[in-house]
Amino acid sequence: MLRVHCTVEDLLNVTVAARPAPLVELGLAFEMLQRQDGHPAFSPWRQRMARTLPRTARPLLQLVSPLGAGPLFLDPPSHDLDEGMDMVLSTSGKHARDELRRMCSIDRPLTPWVRQLANRDRGAWQILEQAVRSAHAGVIADAWPRIRAGFHAETAWLSYAIARRGLRAALTGLAPSVRWRGMTLEAGFPRSLDFTLQGRGIILQPTLFWADHLLAALQPDGRLLLLYPAVTPLPLRDDLTSHDPIAALVGTTRAHALRLLVQQHTTTDLARELDVSPAAASMQAKTLREAGLIVSQRDGKAVWHWCTPLGMDLLAHGSK
Repeated sequence: MLRVHCTVEDLLNVTVAARPAPLVELGLAFEMLQRQDGHPAFSPWRQRMARTLPRTARPLLQLVSPLGAGPLFLDPPSHDLDEGMDMVLSTSGKHARDELRRMCSIDRPLTPWVRQLANRDRGAWQILEQAVRSAHAGVIADAWPRIRAGFHAETAWLSYAIARRGLRAALTGLAPSVRWRGMTLEAGFPRSLDFTLQGRGIILQPTLFWADHLLAALQPDGRLLLLYPAVTPLPLRDDLTSHDPIAALVGTTRAHALRLLVQQHTTTDLARELDVSPAAASMQAKTLREAGLIVSQRDGKAVWHWCTPLGMDLLAHGSK
């Protein structure tokens, strides 16, 4: 369980990230690459990455966990690759040792290269720099326009949701398991993790490479970075930029489905209207349901779907 113990000052200092961070997305991509139980949309992407990932990038697999964890020095929220690499390479010996020890205590192997990194061996850190740059070129660079477009669609919707529904409802909508207990934000997590904040605030940042629980990390300035999965992960985003603001957020097919579900439809009806298989229609409905945009109810052998007030609100806002 993840628990974030907030003060009033923390909630008054909640902000939304202004831009995606390339090394944050890269770290999450390597975590998702190792998962077999993540969002089904990532399966073809994982298979492709397994074939095309540069050999020089593979040392990063020794550092990041499929549980959604990696050494904090590896993915600073930098504006670009070069700034991020400068921050990675300036990591102090103590911070590197502490983070590598933490990762090994979770599930990473203590390999000879990891030992060398902990000892600040120059050659080991040169291998790390080459791995990060090679991974960025092979995984992030070509997809960056789609990542950036998806990020801005997500943050625009989150900002609107905060203004329209309030901070409490917007935060509980970040992932299915999120809930409040008094001033403590709780969410499902693979291990016990507690943060007691001191009034510095929270940064909310969507990621297009993660499709599971919330992720959290304290920043050097004392703020908590909360990473949450985008409604539409990168493999499901359209290659072409859409002029439809709702499609920019949830993807063209889900935008069409959401508009259809202003009226109740069964999964079979939805599949027929979308011209997809029932299994595909069910997956689209699941994504919209987990985002809080529709609800579903079984009636005998049929499953009926229809818009929630939030879904209707999104449609109304997107048509303006």
